[in-house]
Amino acid sequence: MFTSVLMIEKPLVPTDVELVTTLHGDEPVSFVVLMQPRGDQDRLLRALDDVALGELDDAVREATGRDDEEEDSSDSPVSPAERALEHSLGALRAAGAEAVGQIVQDHPLDLLTSVVEETGADEVIVLTAPHLVEEFFHRDWASRARHKVGVPVLKLFAHGE
Repeated sequence: MFTSVLMIEKPLVPTDVELVTTLHGDEPVSFVVLMQPRGDQDRLLRALDDVALGELDDAVREATGRDDEEEDSSDSPVSPAERALEHSLGALRAAGAEAVGQIVQDHPLDLLTSVVEETGADEVIVLTAPHLVEEFFHRDWASRARHKVGVPVLKLFAHGE
């Protein structure tokens, strides 16, 4: 069985699930999903990316710190990141893959490195929205992971809903 560590920052949509589950043809695939919730520390970078991509509504939302999904779910004991992870794991399993996962609390690249070592993963897939500023300076997850994990790192762009 082929093992992939899948780093995501938002729930997988059906197109993303199809993409990652068919990368290796008919070979059975197992996924370890690491969900990195969006944090305040990279809000400025996200806003700059949104402006560069012409997504001004998203840039305003980043600047004000408002996230409609988080506001709607304030009464729920389950965080948006936990819901996103559970949704993504369910979608991967429904597509016939084995899938486990966890929320990344701190130091995502350290966790990624330890998960790759512990699971004997064959590859890392970073599924993310375009981050033009981070990519330009090679500070995006995929660029940084290539120097740490010792297995191939594939960067794919996530699809919208």
